Amino acid sequence: MRTPTHDSDFSRTVDQLADDPNPYEPEVGSMPQNDLTQADLDNVNKTGTTTIGISTADGVIIATDMRASLGGRFVSNKNVQKVEQIHPTAALTLVGSVGGAQSFISTLRAEVNLYEARRGEGMSIDALATLAGNFARGGPFFAIHPILGGVDEEGSHVYSIDPAGGVMEDDYTVTGSGMQLAYGHLEQAYEPDMSNEEAKTVAARGIKSAVERDTGSGNGVFLAEITDEGVDIHGHHDFDEVL
Repeated sequence: MRTPTHDSDFSRTVDQLADDPNPYEPEVGSMPQNDLTQADLDNVNKTGTTTIGISTADGVIIATDMRASLGGRFVSNKNVQKVEQIHPTAALTLVGSVGGAQSFISTLRAEVNLYEARRGEGMSIDALATLAGNFARGGPFFAIHPILGGVDEEGSHVYSIDPAGGVMEDDYTVTGSGMQLAYGHLEQAYEPDMSNEEAKTVAARGIKSAVERDTGSGNGVFLAEITDEGVDIHGHHDFDEVL
């Protein structure tokens, strides 16, 4: 191989790279980290939670309990609204870390508004579920497992969004610490093509079943009714009001 001419452009480049033999591996910054211990994480404000989503002939019903706890051992709030509207005809539940869930909801709500502003049309529920899964998979949202329910031109939809970004659609789904108790009731009571009023009773009974035994769930029920006309959310501290 020919030796490069002294003081040529090529020789000067070689000299400049002599102390850095691999110019293709520049120094990178460190990944964001925190100094939280497991004990710290156990004291994060969590919803504990039981949340239910049911697809109906009329739309979607979402039900949640109303308790927030510290590590599942101390009740920090007895009146938490764990379902929020994020789209003209869709709502999302708060499950897991309160801060992570609130940030997740704010981000999705902003993206839905941007989508509509840019395209002049509403986002489909399938697209919204995909976006939610992508955010859960790659975003900074800590320990969330929400339910997304919505209505669009394709019909009624209920999705569970797992912490790794998995998106699963079903006729009904349950997430949270009381899910096993609530699922037991839904497996017996769910019927295809229920009306919204029938689904409200089934969902409220599912929450009540979880509240009886799960220490992370309690203090009442929030019910969200979703139709093609919008989202209506009401809280009830007394289950007798909805059963």
